[in-house]
Amino acid sequence: MTRQLTAIIEREDDGYVALCPELDVASQGTTVSEARENLKEALELFLETASDSEIKERLHEEVYVTQVEVAVG
Repeated sequence: MTRQLTAIIEREDDGYVALCPELDVASQGTTVSEARENLKEALELFLETASDSEIKERLHEEVYVTQVEVAVG
């Protein structure tokens, strides 16, 4: 069974940080691709080891990623 989850990746210093907001799991890497793969591995490990109740507590079913325009200055 597979499930689609969100990966938000942003540059931080000399690397990238990847976050899955649905489960609040994060990882990092030196490239976007590495950060994405490391996040995937972290999520798989979390889902293998966490209890059903912990997964249920942490899982956010609805996550929206969007942009907003704001005035600057």
